[in-house]
Amino acid sequence: MVNDWSDALLSAEALTVAYDDVPVLTGLDLDIARGDFMIIVGPNGCGKSTLLKTLARVHQPRSGRVLLDGLAVARLRGRQVARRLSLLPQGAVAPDGITVGELVARGRHPHHTLLRQWSADDQRAIDAALARTHLTELARTPVATLSGGQRQRAWVAMVLAQDTEVILLDEPTTFLDIAHQYELLELLAELNTEGRTIVAVLHDLNQAARFASRLVVMCEGEIRGDGPPAEVLTSDLVQSVFGLGAEVISDPQSGTPMVVPHVRR
Repeated sequence: MVNDWSDALLSAEALTVAYDDVPVLTGLDLDIARGDFMIIVGPNGCGKSTLLKTLARVHQPRSGRVLLDGLAVARLRGRQVARRLSLLPQGAVAPDGITVGELVARGRHPHHTLLRQWSADDQRAIDAALARTHLTELARTPVATLSGGQRQRAWVAMVLAQDTEVILLDEPTTFLDIAHQYELLELLAELNTEGRTIVAVLHDLNQAARFASRLVVMCEGEIRGDGPPAEVLTSDLVQSVFGLGAEVISDPQSGTPMVVPHVRR
């Protein structure tokens, strides 16, 4: 489907991606508007992560193209893309012995050139990223000694230090307890209000509906729904995409859609 969203910042056009000749995405079109807080949901294996990595130029499509402000990302230098677009993938692994501060500092590498190395701006960006993820006191701590949740926040801090206009996150709430999940999603919402374009893959439909300005639902490599959560998230869609009988009601706290699964006896 092609969406009529104005002011597209990042776009996929007729995107086809395959692994070992098995297609994962086929002819997919998606426009991401400047200022979107887009959350992508869908069952396991539907192509969510593949789409995110292809948008970030980690995967090369068989056909079609990705555009960043109208320019084909395949023709841009890696550093050009990394200054405007950051990706937090699933299962990122830190090098042995690296500290939290050193990991976060790696987010500044795209901003360095032969003529411009370390600067006060870099340190400010790192300090701000550590503070926003509540890791300042752990800056000298080896990443390997952190809990799973702390480690995930360190990766988020690295992405924040990269200071890009577009932030792509693949299941960023992994390993976080429920309080830290909501804390992270609220941070992403703040970044969005500050002008960042956010695209995240989540599994929790209720979290997605509460925070997304735009919900994209994928199934079998296709987009089955795209728009404001209140318009997209219905009982019929939950049944057809996830095979789950459920009622969709209004969240008493936020007023956003909330999925309540049927009791299975």
